[in-house]
Amino acid sequence: MIGRTPDRLKLGRPRGIDLGGSARWLEAHMRTVIRRGPLTRREQGLADRLKRLKSEAGSHSPSAPTILKMIPELRMRVDACFLSNPYATELFLDHLYREVIRPGRLRKLLEFYPSQNRVIAGKLAGALGLPTERLFIGNGAIEIIQAILHRFTGEKILVNLPTFSPYYEFARPDTRVVHHVLRKEDEFHFDVGEYLRTVRRERPDTVVLINPNNPDGGYIPHARLLAMLEELRDVPNVLVDESFIHFACEGEGFDYFTLTREVERFPNLMVVKSMSKDFGVAGIRAGYAVMSPGRVKALLDTGYLWNSSGLAEYFFDLYSRPEFQSDYERKRVHYVRHSRRFFKALTRLPGVHVYPTHANFALLELRRDDMTAEDLVCRLLVRRGIYTRACDDKKGLEPGRFVRVASRTRSENRYILRGLKEVLR
Repeated sequence: MIGRTPDRLKLGRPRGIDLGGSARWLEAHMRTVIRRGPLTRREQGLADRLKRLKSEAGSHSPSAPTILKMIPELRMRVDACFLSNPYATELFLDHLYREVIRPGRLRKLLEFYPSQNRVIAGKLAGALGLPTERLFIGNGAIEIIQAILHRFTGEKILVNLPTFSPYYEFARPDTRVVHHVLRKEDEFHFDVGEYLRTVRRERPDTVVLINPNNPDGGYIPHARLLAMLEELRDVPNVLVDESFIHFACEGEGFDYFTLTREVERFPNLMVVKSMSKDFGVAGIRAGYAVMSPGRVKALLDTGYLWNSSGLAEYFFDLYSRPEFQSDYERKRVHYVRHSRRFFKALTRLPGVHVYPTHANFALLELRRDDMTAEDLVCRLLVRRGIYTRACDDKKGLEPGRFVRVASRTRSENRYILRGLKEVLR
């Protein structure tokens, strides 16, 4: 539908990203017949421009606004590349409109300096049940990752593969990065015993664990992780990234388990948390870390005084309210429930293998020779307006074979499924 779009799809629908409130529109157009067969010359031109944008973005994918700015002919309808809970985004926007935009308080958030790092940490401390002195607020989790790697990591860091690339890309030039490889043949399963043997052999001063892991969604159960932390007491820095922990439910219910209250028990532990994944607010750049008071002080003494925006501070204010927590919890459970159905439906797609996931995304492996991951991503975006992520740049994954797909709203997930079925067929 890219390029010469039928007039019936243009009426009443602006070009751009579909950001919510779109269920009726998607339902109406899921039945639209999409042209099959090879890409036309025009479509191939769009696909080539997409590939160039991806190569220029390095080990990350270009954002949806970047794509729409650089390739205005595209009509992006679903962003299933970047990872967030769209229902939580709607919850935040509802509060923002009622409390900030409609009353005209937005000027205060923009004109005046936000509170300092420790003040915002104090607001968050009550909601998390943690002492303020153990909290470090970041301009997104990515700032915290870089701060920890540059301030505390020494000569050697151990990182799993595949995993989130900044954990090895942001290491200092004098830090040696060693890898513990998760094997595709084992479904990227994390073997605790094998990992501990790697730690004893390599003797790193820093180890990094993302739980659930990105990009495969693999999960280390809470009890097993606690036992492993006991074995890692001699490692100076144990960094655990829990950015997707709200989606990692153990057992049949929807409970999740965090390590944030274990920092006192394990002084070498640092827990990093991005707020963009579970709350869908990547644009305001909000994250936090839990660590020993001495580490927090060391970071604050070397900068990060006003590293949050006024909107980020408003979000942390909102997050600290019990009624918001209650509303969010309902959104979280709703999202996890239908995401599970979406991932189960993905396993029935022809020609792909879907790896087990405890996050809000799934890793798909193409098991056919007539299409690469990049081909699949380009066809989905050019013909259906569905943006997914080719994982060719992920160390530890075979190039050309892997695609990551995020869960969205229920209607958007149905739209993604139909698009994948048509492209794979």
